[in-house]
Amino acid sequence: MAKVAFLLGPQFEDSEMKNPYDAVKEAGHEAVIIGLTKGDTVEGKQGEASYQTDLSIEEANADEYDAVVIPGGSSPENLRLNRFIQTFVQKMNQQQKPISAICHGPQILISANLLHDRTLTCYPQLKDDMINAGANFKDEEVVVDGNLITSRTPKDEPAFIRETLKALDKVTV
Repeated sequence: MAKVAFLLGPQFEDSEMKNPYDAVKEAGHEAVIIGLTKGDTVEGKQGEASYQTDLSIEEANADEYDAVVIPGGSSPENLRLNRFIQTFVQKMNQQQKPISAICHGPQILISANLLHDRTLTCYPQLKDDMINAGANFKDEEVVVDGNLITSRTPKDEPAFIRETLKALDKVTV
């Protein structure tokens, strides 16, 4: 089964973490929560979910993971400028491992300079940021471009989870 990194910081969108995290675990995959500091408790912005980080990003090695999920909310804004976060997603991308980012999640991909000539979607208000980063923006519930899987908002979670699990099935064959 796949080993999946969840990049998580404070004020994440509760359902965008909880639902994919639960689905990944229910499918039998290993889910590891990676934050800026190991053992931190991070709270969702709706107050409906909280998680403890299993590992700090400085301890995380992209070679040990099969995929990464980036929930939205304010979490990506809190993580995006960290050079270890940027390096982690860059290495995942270089190895063509699935990167699933929902809502504000693609902000991390902007900061890691991964969006040039890529096609994706995101939270609608970030459209101009994505285009300015060189991405081709589509206003769809889920967009898959190679190893990159993106969705817009919590209402798109079923499609986001479906495509993420489909990508995990391919890496575990």
